[in-house]
Amino acid sequence: MEAAAASSQARAWPHDILLLYAARGVRGFGDGFAIILLPAYLSAIGYDPVEIGVVATASLLGSAVFTLAVGQLGARFDLRNLLLGGAGLMALTGAAFPQFEHLAFVVLVAFIGTINPSTGDIGVLVPLEHAMLAHGVPDRQRTRAFARYSLIGALATAAGALAAAAPDFLVAAGIGKIAAFRLMFYFYAVLGLVSAVLYQRLPHARAAEARPSTGLGPSRGIVYKLALLFSLDAFAGGFVVQSLLALWLFERFDLSLSAASLFFFWSSVLSAFSYPVAAWLSTRIGLVNTMVFTHIPSSICLILAAFSPNLAITLTLLLVRSALSQMDVPTRTSYVMAVVTPPERTAAASVTAVPRSLASSLSPALAGALLAGAFPGLPLVLCGVLKIVYDLALLLSFRHVKPPEEVA
Repeated sequence: MEAAAASSQARAWPHDILLLYAARGVRGFGDGFAIILLPAYLSAIGYDPVEIGVVATASLLGSAVFTLAVGQLGARFDLRNLLLGGAGLMALTGAAFPQFEHLAFVVLVAFIGTINPSTGDIGVLVPLEHAMLAHGVPDRQRTRAFARYSLIGALATAAGALAAAAPDFLVAAGIGKIAAFRLMFYFYAVLGLVSAVLYQRLPHARAAEARPSTGLGPSRGIVYKLALLFSLDAFAGGFVVQSLLALWLFERFDLSLSAASLFFFWSSVLSAFSYPVAAWLSTRIGLVNTMVFTHIPSSICLILAAFSPNLAITLTLLLVRSALSQMDVPTRTSYVMAVVTPPERTAAASVTAVPRSLASSLSPALAGALLAGAFPGLPLVLCGVLKIVYDLALLLSFRHVKPPEEVA
């Protein structure tokens, strides 16, 4: 009887999975406009690129720290209650940002809050949603469930990017520019409350108790080398997190919010649909080759965009980059899980993800300083060059380390 009850509790009804998908969409929509409006708002209240870079770094560093913390709490506390707490934090973040203008307070809100300057889906709610989703579907449906989850998030983020144009319409209606930005942050807070309503309807659940981890064993060398390379990639990516890329476009081409929102909409759409393409391509040329030979052209496009004097050409290069640059995301995760033994997978995921999150938080502050220099496109060049170095190092180091499905 107890076993049957436990089995029943460990499998959510499809209704509950739909609630998680809906919450992911709501969050993605909020993130889509917040990461564009953040640099525009900070510029409007007098922040320079260096200070905006510091805020971006604080946000990424806070996301990494709190994600690690919640990863530990998730195994011991009710997942629904933790999700509700995260949604409350989202609401408080949106409500708090408009209240402060002093750099120290803004940095503190950015560190503690949920607004993230990166397009990647990281933050306090991500591991909780992942745990709840894995808890609620049978093993045979897990991969498809996560694929839908990621696609919904990416498309919702694209829709949110379109909403970043709303301040332009509010200004045209007679509302002050800064007041319009603050209204959007309050709307972000409302989306946090909507997420809380959705989470409230989820069942109580705890992450399944895992067997004691044996840590890394025979794959230790491979995992440490991958972690080092992934950290280089993440450090490079920190130079062009989406908020700083938006800031560069604002200052380099005087791009309007409406135009920026449309650009980032299509950028997110292209990234979203690159995920299934990457899965298809990896079955034909292999995981490492897919990571490398889609990444290098995207980095070249980024470097060329830094030197382009024409807005149309720049946006075209950046859109091509968006269609290619995220194809390494599903292939990277799959590769790590494939080249380690099953008992090492949990440890491998942690060892490769944590340094990556921390590395990505180091470069935005430096990028902000470079944006204020004589050549504002230098962060784009540094990002592209470092990513190409990463890709070549990955190819040289792991071209002969094949996952099981690629071994003849």
